[in-house]
Amino acid sequence: QVQLVESGGGLVQAGASLSLSCAASGRAFVTRVMGWFRQAPGKEREFVAAVSWSDITTYYADSVKGRFTISRDNAKKMVYLAMNSLKPEDTAVYYCAAGRNLGKSVNDFDSWGQGTQVTVSS
Repeated sequence: QVQLVESGGGLVQAGASLSLSCAASGRAFVTRVMGWFRQAPGKEREFVAAVSWSDITTYYADSVKGRFTISRDNAKKMVYLAMNSLKPEDTAVYYCAAGRNLGKSVNDFDSWGQGTQVTVSS
């Protein structure tokens, strides 16, 4: 099992940048796929980005491709999400997740953080 704690959320204006961090604990971290999801009020949790255990393969939702970058540091047991050119529609609670399969479904991930709020004002 992997324990996850997100940080770095906040309130920014449209067009700004923000970086999220996810601190992981547990020996299984280095073998796990890591991902970021988000959930806006009244909406289902949706996939944002994922990275393989080797940091070689990455997936992105079409809505964030070219603006967000996911990365990981296995030595530090950290996962990052760099967000640029933020839009009001990026407003959501962002969750860090760990899983066994490199996929885009919530069902591909079995460990979740508590989330960090990102609010983008217009």
